Amino acid sequence: MNVDGHDEPLEGTKRVHELTRARMLVEESREIVVIVDATQHVVVASRRAREAITGLTEGSLLSTDILEGSRGYVPYLVPYDLGGQSETLVYLSKPGDLAAYQELREGFTASVSHELRTPLARLLVLLESAELAGADIPELIKQSRNEVREIGELIDDVLFLSELESGKEIVSLGTSPAAPVLIEVAGELAESAERAGVEIVIEGDGDAELPLRPRMIRVIVRNLIENAIRYAGPNTTLKLAAVQDANGRAELMARDNGTGVAEHELPRLFERFYRADRARSSRGTGLGLAITKHIMTAADGNVEATETDGGGLTIRCQFSGPQN
Repeated sequence: MNVDGHDEPLEGTKRVHELTRARMLVEESREIVVIVDATQHVVVASRRAREAITGLTEGSLLSTDILEGSRGYVPYLVPYDLGGQSETLVYLSKPGDLAAYQELREGFTASVSHELRTPLARLLVLLESAELAGADIPELIKQSRNEVREIGELIDDVLFLSELESGKEIVSLGTSPAAPVLIEVAGELAESAERAGVEIVIEGDGDAELPLRPRMIRVIVRNLIENAIRYAGPNTTLKLAAVQDANGRAELMARDNGTGVAEHELPRLFERFYRADRARSSRGTGLGLAITKHIMTAADGNVEATETDGGGLTIRCQFSGPQN
């Protein structure tokens, strides 16, 4: 300890924070992760691990057959020493998971490349047009800026989705009032909505709270509004509502009376880069609803798209209840 007496308390606090952070990283991992001591007793396990393996609790014995891969799991063991004590970080996966992940990653990479190629090609045409005699330079610059903006939005969405999947962006920490976020985001997008002929109406329970961080609510609400602006068509009303029942179950809903989506395409709206037939000529990254689904899944919620009675699209984000 130094003369001022501050070093040890600060170091102790730092140590506590590091341990808390490490435990949270394991707890919230989307993988089956278990840490065991030298006697194969569980030190800590991810929520996914506890759901997958019956009877897995802190202090319980992780059976040898799991570690040897004879219970249907493929184990990956990372032994290490911590303060003189031996521990092992255990990753468990199902056979074929790695191949499926590799296929998904390659498909995602190909999709991103394709989506980037389109605005880049348009940008190149605009730049080449600027070299022609009599070219309207100000208009070409304006269009070029739009293409660059679209490329930037795609990159931002890809990076954000990557952060969600890697766990770097935490989705749910407590609850947040929904109404202020709905009003704020609707105001930010009011001008774009007016140009598209979409009227935004805020309804629902003004006191409703969602089990999400405000940033995550903003992301979902923005995606829902922008989806309607891009694809619902002119002379459309978009109704946004957040409601909560007596048991704490909450729902965020976006309902429009626009052009709608064919019934067979509804389940695919949350796929990355998927666009319904009527929306293929529209701008957008194609990731907004995929990001929304990812946030909802991470928050133990559900999102679904249905036809609005009388025509249009309804998207419901449903939460199971208060987070423990």
